[in-house]
Amino acid sequence: MGLDIVRVGIVAAIGLLGSACSGVPPTITVERATVTVEGAPPPPGPQDRAPKVIAREAVGPGALEPNAKVVAISDGDTITVRYLEGTTAKEKVRLIGIDTPETKRPGTPIECFGPEATAFITELLPIDTLVRIERDVEFRDRYGRLLAYVFRAYDGLFINDALARYGYAQQLTYPPNVAYADTFFEAVEEARTANRGLWQGCPATVG
Repeated sequence: MGLDIVRVGIVAAIGLLGSACSGVPPTITVERATVTVEGAPPPPGPQDRAPKVIAREAVGPGALEPNAKVVAISDGDTITVRYLEGTTAKEKVRLIGIDTPETKRPGTPIECFGPEATAFITELLPIDTLVRIERDVEFRDRYGRLLAYVFRAYDGLFINDALARYGYAQQLTYPPNVAYADTFFEAVEEARTANRGLWQGCPATVG
């Protein structure tokens, strides 16, 4: 148990140090306190099968070893997968480090470029696409969704990054999940400079 705590601390520290040394702060950083909530998701267990980012396995030029298959798309930054080994249960995955406009949040109107973001990720990840799911420090959010980075297995396309780089997402950084904070910052800046996606279509709603 002590070793796990030390490892988590090292990963978080490395991510934060990398961001600081680059001189490039994340676009949005949300500080959160630890709160105990009734009905909160269970602690990590055998069901949390996604490896950390340092465990990625290359299987050829651009390709990665898949560990899951896409079975549904909820919106621009939320998908559902089924792992290829072990449990057959479906797993809802929240792509971390980015945020696409809302389309299905109760009580919230459909936001500008939300449908386009959903269509884009659906094009990138058709049902049954094999993917590699990788996690950062935290396993799950308060809704029980797995927090992860998603890579398309056959060519290694980094889906979180693609959404930001093509103008379908803004950056949203929740420490300690900062492994790709600099990457997402650069992707968003590229999209903003090129006036892509929501940066062109929603000038009044994005900063």
